Amino acid sequence: MLKSKTFLKKTRAGGVMKIVREHYLRDDIGCGAPGCAACGGAHEGPALEPQPQDPASSLCPRPHYLLPDTNVLLHQIDVLEDPAIRNVIVLQTVLQEVRNRSAPVYKRIRDVTNNREKHFYTFTNEHHRETYVEQEQGENANDRNDRAIRVAAKWYNEHLKKISAENQLQVIFITNDRKNKEKAVEEGIPAFTCEEYVKSLTANPELIDRLACLSDKGNEIESGKVLFSEHLPLSKLQQGIKSGTYLQGTFRASRENYLEATVWIHGDTEENKEIIIQGLKHLNRAVHEDIVAVELFPKSQWVAPSSVVLHDEGLNEDDVEKEEEREQMLKTAVSEKMLKPTGRVIGIIKRNWRPYCGMLSKSDIKESRRHLFTPADKRIPRIRIETRQASTLEGRRIIVAIDGWPRNSRYPNGHFVKNLGDVGEKETETEVLLLEHDVPHQPFSQAVLSFLPKMPWSITEKDMKNREDLRHLCVCSVDPPGCTDIDDALHCRELENGNLEVGVHIADVSHFIRPGNALDQESARRGTTVYLCEKRIDMVPELLSSNLCSLRSNVDRLAFSCIWEMNHNAEILKTRFTKSVINSKASLTYAEAQMRIDSATMNDDITTSLRGLNKLAKILKKRRIEKGALTLSSPEVRFHIDSETHDPIDLQTKELRETNSMVEEFMLLANISVAKKIHEEFSEHALLRKHPAPPPSNYEILVKAAKSKNLEIKTDTAKSLADSLDRAESPTFPYLNTLLRILATRCMMQAVYFCSGMDNDFHHYGLASPIYTHFTSPIRRYADIIVHRLLAVAVGADCTYPELTDKHKLADICKNLNFRHKMAQYAQRASVAFHTQLFFKSRGIISEEAYILFVRKNAIVVLIPKYGLEGTVFFEEKDKPKPRLIYDDEIPSLTIEDTVFHIFDKVKVKIMLDSSNLQHQKIRMSLVEPQIPGISISTDNSNMDLNEPERKKTKLKK
Repeated sequence: MLKSKTFLKKTRAGGVMKIVREHYLRDDIGCGAPGCAACGGAHEGPALEPQPQDPASSLCPRPHYLLPDTNVLLHQIDVLEDPAIRNVIVLQTVLQEVRNRSAPVYKRIRDVTNNREKHFYTFTNEHHRETYVEQEQGENANDRNDRAIRVAAKWYNEHLKKISAENQLQVIFITNDRKNKEKAVEEGIPAFTCEEYVKSLTANPELIDRLACLSDKGNEIESGKVLFSEHLPLSKLQQGIKSGTYLQGTFRASRENYLEATVWIHGDTEENKEIIIQGLKHLNRAVHEDIVAVELFPKSQWVAPSSVVLHDEGLNEDDVEKEEEREQMLKTAVSEKMLKPTGRVIGIIKRNWRPYCGMLSKSDIKESRRHLFTPADKRIPRIRIETRQASTLEGRRIIVAIDGWPRNSRYPNGHFVKNLGDVGEKETETEVLLLEHDVPHQPFSQAVLSFLPKMPWSITEKDMKNREDLRHLCVCSVDPPGCTDIDDALHCRELENGNLEVGVHIADVSHFIRPGNALDQESARRGTTVYLCEKRIDMVPELLSSNLCSLRSNVDRLAFSCIWEMNHNAEILKTRFTKSVINSKASLTYAEAQMRIDSATMNDDITTSLRGLNKLAKILKKRRIEKGALTLSSPEVRFHIDSETHDPIDLQTKELRETNSMVEEFMLLANISVAKKIHEEFSEHALLRKHPAPPPSNYEILVKAAKSKNLEIKTDTAKSLADSLDRAESPTFPYLNTLLRILATRCMMQAVYFCSGMDNDFHHYGLASPIYTHFTSPIRRYADIIVHRLLAVAVGADCTYPELTDKHKLADICKNLNFRHKMAQYAQRASVAFHTQLFFKSRGIISEEAYILFVRKNAIVVLIPKYGLEGTVFFEEKDKPKPRLIYDDEIPSLTIEDTVFHIFDKVKVKIMLDSSNLQHQKIRMSLVEPQIPGISISTDNSNMDLNEPERKKTKLKK
């Protein structure tokens, strides 16, 4: 049966266009119930169970299927995902509405419907002859959809009677819309709210905890005191933003101070790009990453970013005075040039809430069901939840979702989602850090794996098309120890004309991952491989990452080669790119390669090649630095892991050899050469990488810190910064230069991927290169796969496809890649922090020399070079007399009693694991030297109370 849908669409020119679409109705669409005589049991994919038994409901004792409406799917997805909820009919109407309103929920519901154990069935009611409804005159789209859902529910109940009258199978309509429920009951459809149905499941009381609390009313705390101003409606916000009265931006909460945040303003305006928000009332219930509307204060009310470190200690609504007292600490006398644009949040444009990992802070009130949840991420406020499982959940990592934030509640309301496991357990903590940093880490699906090559795999004649055979070359790879995903290999040989041929050979991953298939889509979604301390989350399946694409020694592998002809002064005479086949002659570690280069006895082909590469790399590096490339520093650590317990047994800063620099130089050169080539061929569609120059204000702390040591740092260009860092040395303080470079790294902007047709500024500040991209690591970076595809088309080795030359789609890919790379960095740091805690947990208390990196109003941030460890020494402690502190932001310095601390001063600190707060176990540092009465602690450990077991204290005393 054919129907036609007609609607009007406004054109860009302002005209109106009438669109008519054909809509086919069928009568052969299965209901999903096995053995249904009426429709022949026809269905595709997972089906409903013929005799649903669970869950047992006191409201619906008969066997039944559930049919939820759109809002139940949107807001109660955590309930629907629970293993107890099975046999659910998801209507096409509902699925389409969810897709339009929430992409994350849509993905989750698709995952559930694909899980055969859940028995969720998607029914295409919009194309079924008996369930399709047309929109009536005067009826809005929402009311039409509600009616379509009720029609489908009624049809199902009548249809199921045809299967077997004795079975008494029912379809229960689940809706939280009061009017929709009333209409359903009037039409004879069994209907309940989600809360009514869940509370009727007597065998599954834990499900009640997973109910989202949708109404602010009735869930507000007993104190009726209004704490926050009302958010303006969206229509007023949009008018205000359009007129310039308000500004729109992304809300970024502070990790160090829960009473402060910044809002990054959207748009191209350089003025007021970043607005400071201070104080609970001005933050006005915004949560980290929300899109908010901000009202800018007049300049007379502007403030400076706070130097106070403040963590939320879970105050009650009644503790307003304490909160106001803390807000007074933010206010300090500063020079006018330190003041920044300041404002307040007046409305929320888009909530960007997600499920949060953390721990339950159990209420002191006995039998209470209301408790505070403390997120692992300090930028997220505590969340009030109701649970009957408090005793079970205490001491465990759990996931909680926010439902709403009433005006008279100090904290948002939420609900329990999932129990992850015991706090401190390696598996649990790893799961937490992956979830918190949104790292996709589920096993690759069968749909993805189906696109892998069949084993055993070998190179065929077809593979050799448009490919050079370079297996005769003396190619080798140089990587960290234990590396299995070898992306790159190198060779260097002398030509007959006396010049040198240098080749960088990169794994040809794009040969195996074809555009648009499930493997490609999953690789694009993941964006990057994530390296944790003892785990690797691969971007591509292991068959590719550690086998077929890995350029292991003594096996034939497909590669993409960048080959230069150079003179002995490392000047490029010719460059060519070709797809190739190589056979690496050795897989070396950095140490093994260095040993060959330094050896007086080794003169084989591999060693000769390495020496040639190393000689050229030194010239290339010198030339790069002369152009203004920066040599910065960051304290990186390497753990030695016990092979049995998998606990860290040693912690060292990473040692860098000449061979590290050698490989880096040729990777940089290949990336620059490829960037030039793809931009020549695709001026509008090249995927490039840029590093913006930092604004002058970023360097203030570096300049002041150097000045305090009588050194001058110039920051007007990258070249002047590099030169002044080279000159900034002290014969009596050799580590000072490293500290300055570490601080300079903190001043830098984030490097980002971008589409050449969407930007004018291509410059890479840190590398002092006018153009740059990523080509050399396609096993672990999706950006490199796109670059390989562009280069393959440019050299005629592969064909193009529409998305490759769509700059808007490429810009979207870049946006995801930038996010994934940032999250991967944060996850890696979190993994290092957790393993550092494990290391010090087994070491007890250690005293070490440290250097001050930053001074705060009430603390100093120090770096311990031996461990590459950074931490904060606080000088104000709860329930202890406050010392006399004088903070000078200009120098900067912090005076405690009569002792003055400057950046880069050497101190001695005691390091210990503080387990007093299970939620945030942390490395705690206390000042040992210089000695300040009442502040510094002695080297005797007997006065330290770390909530550690008594036996550990005894052991330390021995």
